[in-house]
Amino acid sequence: MKDDLKYIGKTLPIHDVREKVTGQLRYVGDMMLHNMLYGKLLLSSISHGIIKEIDTSKAEALQGVIKVFTYKNSVDKKYNSYMWYKAMDTVKDEVLFTNRVRFMGDRIAAVVATSKEIAEEALTLIKVDYEELPFIDAEGALVEENIKIHPWGNIMSKREMENGRVDEALKKDLTIVEDTIETQKVHHAAMETHACVADSTPDGTITLWSPCQVAFQVQLIVSEALGIPTSKIRVIKTAMGGSFGGKGQPILEPICAYLSLNTGAPVRLEVSRAQAIIGTRTRNATKGRVRIAVDKEGMIVGRDIDVLVDGGAYHTNGDAVALAMGKKAFRLYRIKNQRYKSTTVYSNTPIGGACRGYGSPQIHAITEINIDNAARAIGMDPVELRLKNLVHPYDKDPLNGPDLGNGRVIDCLEKGKKAFNWEEKFNNRGQEGRFVTGVGVACGVHGNGYYGAHPDYMMMTLKVLEDGKILMLSGLHDLGCGTITTMKQIVGEVLKIHPDNIIIPEADTFYSPYDSAGTQASRVTFVCGGCAQETANLLKEKIYKYSAAILECTEDAIEMLEGVITNSEKPSDRISLSDLLSKVRYQFKREISVTNTYESKANPGVYTVNFVEVMIDKLTGMVKILDVLSVSDIGRAINPGFVEGQVHGAIQMGIGFALSEEIKLDAKGRVTTANFSKYHVINAPDMPKVKVILVEEGEEYGPFGAKSIGELATVAIAPAIINAINWALDINISSLPATPEKIIEALNKKAKQA
Repeated sequence: MKDDLKYIGKTLPIHDVREKVTGQLRYVGDMMLHNMLYGKLLLSSISHGIIKEIDTSKAEALQGVIKVFTYKNSVDKKYNSYMWYKAMDTVKDEVLFTNRVRFMGDRIAAVVATSKEIAEEALTLIKVDYEELPFIDAEGALVEENIKIHPWGNIMSKREMENGRVDEALKKDLTIVEDTIETQKVHHAAMETHACVADSTPDGTITLWSPCQVAFQVQLIVSEALGIPTSKIRVIKTAMGGSFGGKGQPILEPICAYLSLNTGAPVRLEVSRAQAIIGTRTRNATKGRVRIAVDKEGMIVGRDIDVLVDGGAYHTNGDAVALAMGKKAFRLYRIKNQRYKSTTVYSNTPIGGACRGYGSPQIHAITEINIDNAARAIGMDPVELRLKNLVHPYDKDPLNGPDLGNGRVIDCLEKGKKAFNWEEKFNNRGQEGRFVTGVGVACGVHGNGYYGAHPDYMMMTLKVLEDGKILMLSGLHDLGCGTITTMKQIVGEVLKIHPDNIIIPEADTFYSPYDSAGTQASRVTFVCGGCAQETANLLKEKIYKYSAAILECTEDAIEMLEGVITNSEKPSDRISLSDLLSKVRYQFKREISVTNTYESKANPGVYTVNFVEVMIDKLTGMVKILDVLSVSDIGRAINPGFVEGQVHGAIQMGIGFALSEEIKLDAKGRVTTANFSKYHVINAPDMPKVKVILVEEGEEYGPFGAKSIGELATVAIAPAIINAINWALDINISSLPATPEKIIEALNKKAKQA
C-alpha cells in the first residue's frame, strides 16, 4: 500500500522505552504504600479431595502475621473469572478459598503479614488434613460417572457445527486420512508473575492496581465475588511484564481486595513462579480426531473433526475456547463438507484459560498436521495441496459468521514459497546420515475482536490541552506490545501532530470511558484503533470548524500541521492549537473535545503462513530450528517494528509448544514441572533467525487498513515444525511436544516395521 502518510507505517519506539531500559518503570511488585501488608497464598498439594481439617493456629501465632484466611472465615460467593460483562451467561463455580480441592494449585488459604518473608514462613505452619479422592483426567472425565468433579458432573459442554453433508463426502471413493493429534497444557511464562495491590478506605471503597487485560472486568469480578457495588471499586491498570492471555482473567484481584477490606490496610499479593505454573491459567490441552477426504487432484472434499478439550478444574472459558476452535476450522480452507464436534470436560488438572491464540494453536496443530499427512498419502507437495484449497479474498463464512474480508492467505503462501526456496529445500529433505534436514509449512487464521459474538464497542474522549497537546481518555491496556504508541500514531496521523504530543493514560475505571472488552480477542488494533481513527476525525472536524470561524475563512481552506492551523488562502493567517483553545473558551464558552462511542463493524480473517527448516539428530532425537519465515496478511502495519517484535515473540512461544513446553502431571495429578528447570521454554541460544514478510493489501474497516497480528503470529509455527520433522524422517509425530524421546520412539517403531 503506497500513500502519503506521515506516521502510519513508521517504526517508532514504544512509549515507555526509556523507563524500561533504565529500570525506572514501576510494576506492581515495586509498589510500596504506607503501612502496606503482604499476602501469600497456600495452594493445594493434592489434585482432588476434601479438606477434613485445616489448622492455622501456629501460623496465626507467628509474630508479624496479621490474619489467616480460609474457607472458614471468608465469603463463599460463587463467580466465574471469565465474565467481562454482567449480561454474560456462564457457569459460576469458583470461590475465593475452597474446602473441596479440584486440582493441585487450588486456593485453600492466604496469609497476611507485615513482610513477605513472614507470610511465606507462616504458610509452612498451616496444617491441612485431606480426604483424598481419585484423580480424574480429561479422558477419565468421560467415563467416571460415579466421581463428579462438580455436583452437576464432569461434562462442561458439547458443541457441533457443520456445513454440507460430511458423512456422504467421507463415503466416496477418495483418499481418507485419519489422525489423532494431542496438544498439551502450557504455561504463559510471562516475565512478571501475577501480582496485585489493593487499598481500602473507611467508607469501603477499594482501589486495585493490577497488570490486567480488562480493567472493567476486574471491577465486575471483584463486585461479583465480594458482593459489593462496582461504584465502590476502582481498578487502575499498571505497567505489565507480559501476559499472553494469562492475566486475562482476574485471579488474584478478588482475593487481594478481600484481604485489604478485612485488614483495613493496603495489601500486596504476589505468586511465585511455581504458583503461577500450577495455580493460575494454562493453555487448554486437547485431543483431536480428524478425518479428511481428498481426491487425486488434491481437492479437499470433506473433513470431520472431533475434539476433546480439557477445561481443567473450573469452568472459566473452556467452552468458549472450544467454540473458537470450531469457528477457526471453517475460515481457512474452502471445504464444502465439514463438521466440527467438541466435548469440553472438567478434570483435576490446572485450569484452562486464554493463552495467545485462544484455541487457534490447538486446532491448527490438529488440522495442519493432518493436511500434510493427506499430501503424503496422495504424493503431493503440501504447498500445492494448500494452494488448491485455501480461501480467497471476500469469501463468505460457511457457518454464516462474519465475512472473511480481504483475506490474502494465498498471497502469503505464494510469496513465502518463493522467498523460502521451498521447492528445492523440500525435494532435498531427509538425506542419509545421523543429521538430516527437513522443511515444513503450515497456515493459520485468526480474528479481530468479537463482532458477531459479543458486544464489541469502545468509548473514547479526545481533547485539546492548554499547551496544544492532545489527551486521549480510554480504556486501553498496553501489555508491553506497543498499544499506546500505536494509538498515538493513528491519532497523530489524522491530526497531523507528532505522536509525542499525544498523551494516553491507561485504563482507570473511575476516569476512563467504558470499553466493552479490553485487550483480548486480538481486537485492539482493529477495534480500538478504529475508534481512535474515528474519534480523531471528529476532533479534527471540530478544530476545523472553530479555526474557520476564528480565521474567518471556509473550513476547506483550513490546513493543520504539527499543532499549527493555517488559512491556505491567506498563509499569514495562522494560529496554534494552544491559542485556538484559549479563543474558543473565551468566544464560544466551549472546550475543544469530543466523546465518541465506536462499535466494531466486522471481524475479517487475518492469515499467516509459516515455513520452517529443521535439523534432526537421529541418534538423540534432538531438533534444531535452522530457519523460519513468517508471512502474514495484516492489512497494514501501523508500526512495522512492533509487528516484527510480535512475530518474533510468537515464534519463540510456538517453538516451545512444538518441542519442549508441557505442564506434566504424575499418576495422582500432581504437577511435576513447576519451575523453569523442568518446564523448558525456548531461550535465546535456541532461537533461529526469523524472517518476516508482511502482506499489506488493506482491510475496509481497519484503521488505515490494519488488522491484528499478536495472536495470529503464533498459531502456525508448531504444526510447521512437526510437519518438517515428519517429512524429514518419514514418521508421524502426532503428540505435542515432539520431545527427543518421542522422536526416537517413532524412529524405532519405523525400523521395526521396515
